[in-house]
Parts: sequence; structure tokens; C-alpha cells
Amino acid sequence: MAEHGIAKRWPARWPVQPTPRELWSAQEPTFRDAAPALIEAAAKRAEARPSGNWFAFAASSDVRPDRPFGTRVAGRELVAWRDAAGQLLVGPGECPHLGAPLAQGRVVCDTVVCRWHGLPVGASGKYGWEPLPGHDDGVLAWVRLDGPGGEEPLPAPVLAPRPAAAGSVAAVTRLVGVCEPGDVVANRLDPWHGSWFHPYSFAHLTVASAPPVDASEEDDRFVVDVTFRVGPGLGVPVRAEFGCPEPRTVVMTIVEGEGEGSVVETHATPLGPGPDGRPRTAVLEATIATSERPGFALARRAAPALRPLMRRAAARLWRDDLAYAERRYALRAGR
Repeated sequence: MAEHGIAKRWPARWPVQPTPRELWSAQEPTFRDAAPALIEAAAKRAEARPSGNWFAFAASSDVRPDRPFGTRVAGRELVAWRDAAGQLLVGPGECPHLGAPLAQGRVVCDTVVCRWHGLPVGASGKYGWEPLPGHDDGVLAWVRLDGPGGEEPLPAPVLAPRPAAAGSVAAVTRLVGVCEPGDVVANRLDPWHGSWFHPYSFAHLTVASAPPVDASEEDDRFVVDVTFRVGPGLGVPVRAEFGCPEPRTVVMTIVEGEGEGSVVETHATPLGPGPDGRPRTAVLEATIATSERPGFALARRAAPALRPLMRRAAARLWRDDLAYAERRYALRAGR
């Protein structure tokens, strides 16, 4: 009763609203709507879209000019760094001399110098080492791998619209799971599990519309009404759309409510097999928040303090969702 009274007096213009408590088991079951055929059809449509052979591999801020950054994508060892002008450089991670890990080298005069025998590699491509096409979109670093990609190359990654960098705060979270990229994408294309599997973050989740199995390109999106929990008894209600601009990316865009225009990009990057022979996939989740409210300018000034909180919230969700994606892969592999 007290909660109901507070809700009646709460200003409707405030972005945070009272969120009535609900018993987890008293939610309306969603299994009838979350039809496996519908989710699989949405995932297959995403898989058929072109990627141009581009793979997101790191947050832009993780690739620096003072030290090399090492990673794996699609079974290939890579090294990345920046030159003095901030340009992204990326290429094979093995030294062409004797195979030493270039990620353990040092950046000297825009080149990475191998620590084993001093061989330098750089943008000019010498000694049998050739750079790979790279792209920095301001939030994520990308590499183009035409062999593993197997598609017609594109000059840049396929990106959905984002808020302008000057008016937003971005944070990137990375986790790795035992699954394939399609398992991560399928997880994101199942919005019905949100308040059941993540009740600590989502409340009053309703899928307002979902694309049919034979959806056209213009209708291929999910529309969800949901309240993001921000504290005990408090939440931010929004309407969001989910769609896939390319095979390994799902983008959630807030289209109504606080933070309209903010996006959450989920990128699923294949790393290759792990020591056990099973596939590993990196989830890179980029949260790019914006708001028209005057107070958001203060939030932008506090971005260094906000980003760890944004990353922590995303990591909590993805620790659960990777269990979901890994389970999906395990069942498929078992069959």
C-alpha cells in the first residue's frame, strides 16, 4: 500500500520511477512466445547478412601506442598497436623470423620490435610480415580477415547508428565462453528470458512485437518494453529495439524513454579452439549511453568513474548469458 501511495505522488517526468516488487514465480510465463523456430529464423537471417570479413577484437582504449596488444581471432594470433598519430596497426602475432610472440615485444618508432632478436615490424610490411586491414570506430578496434571470413571484403565494418561521441559515454566489456558466435547471437535474439534469467536487472519485461519466421528486412526487429532496475523499488522504464546489422552483432537501441538513442552492441568474435578442442567465442559488449537531459553533461565529465560501473553491470549479465550460450552449444555438440 505504501509503495502504491508513493507511485501516485511520484513525478512522471522523472526518469527513475517506482518499480513495484513482484514475485519471481508470479511472472507471466514466456515460453509459449519464445518459439525456438522464431529465434532460429532470426539468427539465420542475421547469419546471411554481409560482414565484409570484419571482426571486433578489443575496446579502442585497450590498443595503445606504448605497448603491443595481443589476441586471437578465428584461430589466428594477432598483434595490434598504435603509431604516434594514433593510427591503429594490426597484423600477425608471430614474428616471421622464428615465431616469437610479437605481443611481448616493444613499440619503438611506430614499429613493434621483437624481443627475441630485434626484428621490427610495421605499417610498411618487411621481412615477410604484412599488416592486416584494421579499423577503429572510436569504441571498438576491428581487423579484417578475408581467409576466415570467406566473404567479399568491405572497406569498413557494418555498424548500426550510434550516438555521437561528443554527447555520449561508452564502455566495453569482454568475456569469453565455450560456444560459437551463433550461440551468443541467438541468446540476444531471445528477449523473453530477460526478467526470468536476470531479475536483478530487468522487471516488467514485455515483448511488444517480434519478427515472424518469414520476416522481411524492414520488419526484422524485436520491440521490447522493459524496466531497468537501478535500486530497491526503483527502475527506468524504456522501449527498446533489437536487430542485427551483420552476422556477429546484435544491437539494442532505446527508442522511447530515458536515454533515447543509447545503444548496446553485442559483438560475438570467434577466437578458435581452446586447449580442449572446443570453440571459444569472445563477447565484446559496447554500451554507448546518451541523454538529452542537461544533467547528462555532468555524467560525461564523470565518465572515468562511470565506465567501471557500466562494465561491471554488463559483465554480471554476460556471466549468466554465457552460461545460456554455452549450454546451447553443449546440447548441439552432444547431439
